[in-house]
Amino acid sequence: MLKFEVYRDGELAEQIDLTGAYVFGQDDIPVRADLVADKGQISCIKRTAGPHGLALLWDAGRPGRMLLPTARLPDRKHPYNLNVELARAQIMQLVQKREDWGLFDYEKAQPLNDEFNRVRRQFIASLTCDNPTEAARVADEALAQALTLGEKMALFHSDIFLQRRRQSNAGARVGFGCLVDLLSGNDRYRQRLSEAFDFISIPTAWKHLGPRERSYKWEHVDDWVNWAGARGRPIHAGPLVSFDPADVPEWLYIWEHDYEALRDMIYEHIQRVVQRYEQKVRMWRVVSGLNAYNSFNLSFEQIMELTRMSCSLVKKLAPQSVVLIDLVGPWGEYYARNQRTIPPMLYASMAIQSGIKFDAFGVQIYMGAPRDGMYVRDLMQISAMLDEFVGFGVPLEVTGVQTPSGVSADAWDAWGGKILARDAGHWHAMWNQRLQAEWLQAFCRIALSKPFVESICWRDLADYEGHYLPHGGLCRNNMQAKLAFKELKNFRASLNSPEDVDVEHHPADEGQT
Repeated sequence: MLKFEVYRDGELAEQIDLTGAYVFGQDDIPVRADLVADKGQISCIKRTAGPHGLALLWDAGRPGRMLLPTARLPDRKHPYNLNVELARAQIMQLVQKREDWGLFDYEKAQPLNDEFNRVRRQFIASLTCDNPTEAARVADEALAQALTLGEKMALFHSDIFLQRRRQSNAGARVGFGCLVDLLSGNDRYRQRLSEAFDFISIPTAWKHLGPRERSYKWEHVDDWVNWAGARGRPIHAGPLVSFDPADVPEWLYIWEHDYEALRDMIYEHIQRVVQRYEQKVRMWRVVSGLNAYNSFNLSFEQIMELTRMSCSLVKKLAPQSVVLIDLVGPWGEYYARNQRTIPPMLYASMAIQSGIKFDAFGVQIYMGAPRDGMYVRDLMQISAMLDEFVGFGVPLEVTGVQTPSGVSADAWDAWGGKILARDAGHWHAMWNQRLQAEWLQAFCRIALSKPFVESICWRDLADYEGHYLPHGGLCRNNMQAKLAFKELKNFRASLNSPEDVDVEHHPADEGQT
């Protein structure tokens, strides 16, 4: 069994929040475990042997309240000091990314390396404390400093390669898009889209298109396709296949226990949608979230077969379009709750190894809802997660990204005001317009510094009824622009205007593809 002692304000914590917590094993893959908090301790009752780590929502002080992991640790009778182990994991990640990014011997990164040495000394001091309470206090300071340094390193590294992208004029080929609200067609809404975005993403959820079996409602999608076509805006559309309960029509559950019939229904659905729009859609999100949602209790083999069939069919029907496999929950927390799902990187790896015909991966990154996959994480975790896609050798599209601009209840969000953004953690401070704008800019810098990332699509333009995260739009519901909307416009303009700067060699060049 894995046990941790938790210290707060110089004593064992009286209350421990295990919201969103999970245990993970080798390759950071979540595993099933029962978590119990009692008398200042967390007990992790695992179902598998070997070293494991714990990830949980943790208030790290100035950097914010985020979902942070410990290092992987062997079982022992005596409990570990959670504060120390959280700091250890962050120091380990700093060491790894310094090497991956070639910063440890890069002259211009010397101030960061000096800061790293100070943080490491602070952490070592926590290991030499005989008093566990004092060790926790020193480790808390080391953790806060390490998180701050991690974000500095991530942004420093990203700015070097983003500068390269500008100089090579590759920035002009990057697309910024937004998922449109099918029911919002007023002139002001469409004007805002025209102001800030290069393409639009049109949702084609089966539940909306086909609320009744073999009966389709095309008018809303047709309206947006025609609008985009008239203005020469590229169209991304999808998902064609998604098992998210919000996308599945109720009548489809009739075939819940008949895989062959379900597969035939999916084949027919894809055929009808793609044939209608294949001349106008540039990119199809063919399958989305099959790694995380398994509403029909399918086996691993059946999920991969549906992925193969769906991608091959779209390739056949629309050979000029980009075929995309979309991943949700990129850290895979959901796998700890449901073993009938597939860890995201395993699913992506199997798609490559199985020879499935597709052109790009998509990834969705949401932070600001107390749900698996949407708890707040620091910028280095985001950068490190994106780096994992470099080995696949295919482009990556950020098909959905969003953070809140407030923490009050939002009656028009996807949960009807029943959740609060503050319960998912925060970045530096409680979410507000300024922080949403700062996070968006930082995320764009990090994502687009990766040469394999080709587009970024924000989830909701406005806080209209039915938007996703609480206060997650770039505009208010009256279409008044928030600071994040203005920040996105400014960033997009700067990316398309190469600066007159020298491009120098960086030790990490060999790691970028």
